Amino acid sequence: MNPTRPALGWEKALSRAAWNFSTPRHRWQGWLWAMGAFIAFALVPTHAAPRRAPTLAKPSGPPAVLREFRGMWIASKGNIDWPTQPGQPAVQQQAQLRELLDAAVQMRLNAVVLQVRPQCDALYESTLEPWSETITGRQGLPPMPRWDPLAYAIKEAHLRGLELHAWVNPFRARSEVSRSPLSRSHISIQHPEYIVRYGDQLWLDPGIPAVRDHTLKVLLDIVQRYDVDALHMDDYFYPYPIKDQRFADDVSYDHYRRGGGRMERQVWRRENVDGFVKQLGFLIHQRKPWVKFGISPFGIWRPGHPTGIKGLDAFETLSSDAVKWLRSGWVDYLAPQLYWTIDRRDQSYAALLPWWSQQNPLGRHLWPGLDASRIGQDRNSGEIEREIQLARKQKGVGGVLLWNASALRLNKQGIRVMLAQRIFAQAALVPATTWLPEPPSVAPQIEGSVDAAGLRLALKWTAGEGSAVRQYTLQYRVGRQWYTEILAGHLQSRNFDRRLRQVLPDEVVLTPIGRTGVSGRPAQWRR
Repeated sequence: MNPTRPALGWEKALSRAAWNFSTPRHRWQGWLWAMGAFIAFALVPTHAAPRRAPTLAKPSGPPAVLREFRGMWIASKGNIDWPTQPGQPAVQQQAQLRELLDAAVQMRLNAVVLQVRPQCDALYESTLEPWSETITGRQGLPPMPRWDPLAYAIKEAHLRGLELHAWVNPFRARSEVSRSPLSRSHISIQHPEYIVRYGDQLWLDPGIPAVRDHTLKVLLDIVQRYDVDALHMDDYFYPYPIKDQRFADDVSYDHYRRGGGRMERQVWRRENVDGFVKQLGFLIHQRKPWVKFGISPFGIWRPGHPTGIKGLDAFETLSSDAVKWLRSGWVDYLAPQLYWTIDRRDQSYAALLPWWSQQNPLGRHLWPGLDASRIGQDRNSGEIEREIQLARKQKGVGGVLLWNASALRLNKQGIRVMLAQRIFAQAALVPATTWLPEPPSVAPQIEGSVDAAGLRLALKWTAGEGSAVRQYTLQYRVGRQWYTEILAGHLQSRNFDRRLRQVLPDEVVLTPIGRTGVSGRPAQWRR
């Protein structure tokens, strides 16, 4: 202790305690002095410790928004889903389409996959292929009054915050359900040398380079002219087998052999498809880097993969090596058609789902296709719920794609209600495609004003300069509780009104979501 300054109170106490410790007889008194000094001076502030007002813990930020792909196929071939009949007035077909999109919103889906090229025809304005018979009832006949179904579908889907994936068939030229005569502008009339007749179907021969070039030109025309979120192809590359029929591509295969080719026919066919898939994905991203490329292959790659699985060999029969496309990163998403039930032994959904997830080293999107159309046949609606729950638990699986729109529209065994009220009760964003090179959106400009009576909050915002916004997440805090809404990208305002039994938020965080699903910089408003 410094003898030149007076001892402080705590120093005197410690000195007294030290004296008491110096004799065994009074050692217990020393312990009492020391404990008392510690308690007293720990609780009483000194002149060097200013008093502080009590503080509350800061509210936590908004929670992460759920990400899960929830889509449905809308088939036009044979008027399966839409339009319900060919030749209906445009206003009726448009109303039916809006009804399907409204149903998707009500079920909290976030994407629709619309078939726009079922058989070398077009459900859109095209100079390359004729109008589809599913619209007017006659191939090549435009709708009157003139309208563009794909453009209309894109506009209406985006107004509802839904992604629109344009679904095409690459090589089927005429299906068994076709009703009208072929248009003079159809590829089979213009270039009969491209065609292979197979049963009562017509097919483009993928072994002819000019065929692949034509298909690429048509599909890239869709990507270039329309604001689609993805281009989607189904599993028809080479056709499914027909009893006692063979796909007669001898001319193109012989031409390949005469040119020095040495591959066996099945290997050569797969090379044709592989090259087409790789080139298409590259060219899509070259023209519009934010547009996704997805394929829905047959659900079994090869029998025995995984062990115990039996069925069609898509690798051999359809010349479809979907595992290669996934492992090579040629696609942004794969939606294998896992249309079987969980307990079906030879084609078990529960066995195929994890197997597909293990074939994905690059972490591309994997969204299995589920078959709701068979509800009431070999499954009930609860089967679909269980399959979705298994998909949610499976690492590497980020959502599901439901076949088909009609089953959901008809609410088979309550599936539509079940999705809306239980399975998809919470809204979700489509998983972000982070490998596509679109920069995150700039923070929007947001402002809010509360009226003089404190009854109404009016929020307004504009997108950040140069940002392409598909959606917004609007998250608002009331007290310590956060709430989340997903809004369509065209919206620029949101009102809260106490007179409508709405609570005015204390804080709002508005985050733009770009075309690849990547979250941009958020904007914040506080009361």
